[in-house]
Amino acid sequence: MPSTATLPETETDQKTQRQPPYNVVLLNDDDHTYEYVIEMLKELFGYPVEKGYQLARIVDTQGRAIVCTTSLERAELKRDQIHAYGPDPRIPRCRGSMTAIIEPAE
Repeated sequence: MPSTATLPETETDQKTQRQPPYNVVLLNDDDHTYEYVIEMLKELFGYPVEKGYQLARIVDTQGRAIVCTTSLERAELKRDQIHAYGPDPRIPRCRGSMTAIIEPAE
């Protein structure tokens, strides 16, 4: 009967590589109302009205607010959704969506 050789056991180091997180940052402007921001955040991110109001206030008072921290791919999607949301119908001079940027989370 032929002998079978067994290989020595080796531990394989299988660490899952995590993607670095990215922030989606909403930038302030004067062409969108709080109501618009709250509705947009509710529709695109599922945030309740209270959280939408808090973020709208931060954008208004600080000029920017982090609305989401996620993977790069999802951050790009969310930024693009914000850019495609459309103008605020409550302000006649409003010509388009709000602006958002992506930056590495620290």
